[in-house]
Amino acid sequence: MATRPNILAGLAEAARLIYSAADLPTTLNTTVQAARLALPGIDHVGISITYRDGRVETVAATDQLVWDLDQLQYEFHEGPCLDAIEKSGVVEVNDLTAHEARWPRFVPSAAAMGLRAQMGLALYVDDKTLGGLNLYSTESDHIDPGLRQAAELFATHAALAMGHVRREENLNAALHTRKVIGQAMGIVMERYDLDDHRAFQYLTQVSQHSNVKLRDVAGEIVEQNNENHQLPPAVPGGPPTESSTEPAS
Repeated sequence: MATRPNILAGLAEAARLIYSAADLPTTLNTTVQAARLALPGIDHVGISITYRDGRVETVAATDQLVWDLDQLQYEFHEGPCLDAIEKSGVVEVNDLTAHEARWPRFVPSAAAMGLRAQMGLALYVDDKTLGGLNLYSTESDHIDPGLRQAAELFATHAALAMGHVRREENLNAALHTRKVIGQAMGIVMERYDLDDHRAFQYLTQVSQHSNVKLRDVAGEIVEQNNENHQLPPAVPGGPPTESSTEPAS
């Protein structure tokens, strides 16, 4: 394939840009722009993310056409993007208007919007699907046969970057929660003259009684203390008891 050196150089540059991104939105937007530049014959690129409740959402796109084509697939519950995500693989369609029967509702609408060829690739790490990389062509009826391997390598780069950022964000969120709970315990210890064990019991009792997650109870205590040095009312029965309780889940 004549353009292979350009693809490899593009992949190397894309990897550098992706891993230098500061946060998940920046990472995703960098990914789609780099993919469009690195992969010849691909005119539009998007990334979809899957959620635990089954929703699929476009979170980055090179242009409005990507948002519109993705939305068609979500509305019709069919298309290369969704098939790739559900099967954790690669789905390719060429000559979109030439007797393509796999997606009877999506194809006519997409073709009317100018789509001529498409490739969908699942983004997954450790067998866990994170979403999909969606490659669209409006200038050519065929995806270059030599492009698939490069696209899979690119999808691997993107998936690893997404997994890395997600793990960092989860870790940072956990550390922040721990910090807020510690601050709330310190406030309660000072206000009620309690040790750390009794202060934590206070937080869990308020959490259980109000059916509010422990981290949210702690956040409210810290916020109210910063604003007006007030605490949420204790649970019925007065100050914390010796009995252990569990926070609301």
